[in-house]
Amino acid sequence: MTRRDENWTSDTLANHTCDVYRPPQPSEHNYCLIYLHGVRLESLRNKDAFLELFDKFGLTVFAPQCGPTWWSDRPNPVFDEVLSAQDYVLNHVLPFIENSVAAKPPQIALLGTSMGGQGALRFAYKFPDTFPVVAAISPAVDYQSRLDEGDEILLEMYGDRESARQDTALLHVHPLNWPRHQYFCCDPADDRWFESADRLRMKLGSLGVLFQCDLETTGGSHGFDYYNRMAEKAVGFLHNGLERERLRIV
Repeated sequence: MTRRDENWTSDTLANHTCDVYRPPQPSEHNYCLIYLHGVRLESLRNKDAFLELFDKFGLTVFAPQCGPTWWSDRPNPVFDEVLSAQDYVLNHVLPFIENSVAAKPPQIALLGTSMGGQGALRFAYKFPDTFPVVAAISPAVDYQSRLDEGDEILLEMYGDRESARQDTALLHVHPLNWPRHQYFCCDPADDRWFESADRLRMKLGSLGVLFQCDLETTGGSHGFDYYNRMAEKAVGFLHNGLERERLRIV
């Protein structure tokens, strides 16, 4: 077991697991991240590119395990018969963070990869006051395309392609109310998800929404080779956003 293994714990919230990473020296401002995993349920437990940054900035990380639910507001038996992934984060993970480390919005940022990247963006677009700071790596924005491949979980959740499309992050962008600090990136070599990330860039730009993105850096296509490459930019952006929120005059 490495030192960083010892910094991880697993807690049970509403009968579901939430992993927690506590850095050796937590931020004096109680800064936290919620990490939303991808469809393959990837953990950050052995991802030093991320863990080194969590240690550097003193970020406590909460990583709920919700299965291939696409972090939607629709219950699915793959996760829970009644509780949706969205409700789990809002009504169980957020109170757990406050009880554990006395942190609450805007001390909490969102970080997601792939499925979790689109989930992080969608949460931030739907609830920008709760999640004003968000970073998405390789966000799988147009996930309705998986219905063309026979994704049975999405079919059970939405019933048809158009219903899924209407619930994507792109369709939740509000022209007058958006997260104040948002960053996303996607490898141009990511044949599956780059086009939808670029479409998001164009929509945000046309609406005058403030954002940062990197759709130029390449290396690894889709997966942790690319995620690790972009970790410093993404986590650094989140820490900077949390700092700016702390100093913001309301």
